[in-house]
Amino acid sequence: MTVLTVEHTTVYRYAQPVQFQDHRMMCRPRDSHDLRLLETGLSISPAANVRWLHDVFGNSIAIASFVEPASELSFVSSFRAEHFPSGPVNLSLEEFARFLPFTYSSQEMADLGRTTERHYPDPDRRVDLWAKPFARQEGDPETLDVLNAINIAIRDQFSYARREEMGVQTPVETLDKGTGSCRDFAVFMMEAVRSLGLAARFVSGYLYDQNLMGADVGVVGGGATHAWVQVYLPGAGWVEFDPTNALFGGHNLIRVAVARDASQAVPLAGSYTGAAEDYVGMTVDVKVTVA
Repeated sequence: MTVLTVEHTTVYRYAQPVQFQDHRMMCRPRDSHDLRLLETGLSISPAANVRWLHDVFGNSIAIASFVEPASELSFVSSFRAEHFPSGPVNLSLEEFARFLPFTYSSQEMADLGRTTERHYPDPDRRVDLWAKPFARQEGDPETLDVLNAINIAIRDQFSYARREEMGVQTPVETLDKGTGSCRDFAVFMMEAVRSLGLAARFVSGYLYDQNLMGADVGVVGGGATHAWVQVYLPGAGWVEFDPTNALFGGHNLIRVAVARDASQAVPLAGSYTGAAEDYVGMTVDVKVTVA
């Protein structure tokens, strides 16, 4: 068990006071058997009315509505939690799912739905061509071995580059450029495993390095929100894979939001009324401390 504290600060600055429209936040981690929230906090300036809801995936969403204009907008979300990650050795797949290919049961398939479908254009099937060799080993390829090989290959074959721009690269763009951010790699792995008939979903949250007491060294993608993938495996459920760092099992990962696509798991989104040139810039700072 690990006790950790996360403080996430986002500040937007403008050349003159502007009027803010509603902002949508995904900042509260998902309580579960492997994560128990001990304390949460949310501070917004200028003052806002905040209402909470659950989206279609069960994520906690905060909607902030503003009255007063301002030249600076800041959000500080924080939480303290106990993390009980289960390691890969605890995974137990159903016998029929131990080897690829396999077919989900009709009951599971009805609910997995579009998480098994490809979401990005790939007319030449380049992602398929990249992924298929991992499942064409001699004999019957074990499902976890294939997924681990894909997870490691993305870390080894592509260069990590932190990007501040909104949105994600398409998987084909990631192949062409040979580089991407954590969310680009998560989208690429989702499409790769979906090409093998597996269900996958996008995860947004935080990454910490327990051995380094929260320092942003040793693992890549700290210092901001992080993104990775869950793959649904019968008997084991949704299993975490972080292709940015080739992590498996969610030991260093704190889930905040899960979604079918990256566009549905944006940590903070909103707009303002004013001229485009009024926007000066933004800063993001994430502090993760392991007790």
